[in-house]
Amino acid sequence: MRYSYETRGTCSLQIDFELDEQGIIRDVSFIGGCDGNLKAVCTLVNGMPAVEAIKKLKGIRCGYKATSCPDQLATALMQAIGE
Repeated sequence: MRYSYETRGTCSLQIDFELDEQGIIRDVSFIGGCDGNLKAVCTLVNGMPAVEAIKKLKGIRCGYKATSCPDQLATALMQAIGE
C-alpha cells in the first residue's frame, strides 16, 4: 500500500513510501530536506521491515529540533502499521 505523510518540524515537507503485505518498506522518497542525506536514508531502509526501521530511527534529532526527517519517517511508519 502507498502512503503519504506530511512532516512536522523538519525541512522536508512530505514522505511518500510503500509497505508490502509483510510490512517491508519499499520506494521511500522525501519532498524537500537535505537531498543527499535523505537519499541515503531511503536507500538504507528500502527492503527493511517497518518495525526494524522504527526501532532504529525513532528519537533521532536534528540539531536543536525535537525531531528529524528519520524520526518523522519512523512516525509515518508507526501510523501506517497502526502503532
